[in-house]
Amino acid sequence: MRAMILAAGRGERLRPLTDRTPKPLIEVGGRSLIEWQVARLARAGLRELVVNVSHLGERIEAALGDGARLGVAIAWSREPVALETAGGIAAALPLLGDEPFAVVNADIWCDFDYRRLIPVATRLAAHAGAGAHLVLVPNPAHHPAGDFVLAPDGLVRVGPHQRLTFSGIGVYTPALFVDIVSGARAALAPRLVALAGTGHLCGERFDGCWIDVGTPERLALARAAAASVDVA
Repeated sequence: MRAMILAAGRGERLRPLTDRTPKPLIEVGGRSLIEWQVARLARAGLRELVVNVSHLGERIEAALGDGARLGVAIAWSREPVALETAGGIAAALPLLGDEPFAVVNADIWCDFDYRRLIPVATRLAAHAGAGAHLVLVPNPAHHPAGDFVLAPDGLVRVGPHQRLTFSGIGVYTPALFVDIVSGARAALAPRLVALAGTGHLCGERFDGCWIDVGTPERLALARAAAASVDVA
């Protein structure tokens, strides 16, 4: 299974830091946010990676290169203008292949075990149409309303009660994005909401450490959490 790391965002709420440093290269616990993601994906056996870049993308490419230093192979999807999540994935489809693939945000710090996604991809591969699997987390303080409901049968639905927050970690079939014209901007959330109504959106709950590094305060939390983790 291939994996994509979303690294094209500007990180507006972390300005002025992100005016000179791309958000994925912000250091947390001895390595950059994106290097944490690469290391955890590689540890799970996911070593064929696609990374999309836009804002200060050349800095990210220079830092990671072809990925060999980190034990992976990286293909770069360059966006002159950031295409949002679904648009970025659609533009990268030629690099991702025909099988289900994982997608993770570069700007989260977590201890999720990506090996859990491998059997998910196998299951989704048996489904001919659009399908997805989302990793959901308890609602953080900055997003108390949540996004989706995880039903006992593992299906993800839209509803008013017992909502969880989408973590930025998921597995998708290419069919979910094939109608997006390459280079067009498109958001992911409306597609997931529509998919939830078809019964082809499933998920799991993760209760481990997960921090969306979107503000200076949450960056401090990530650095504190990473301080006790071995970077080797």
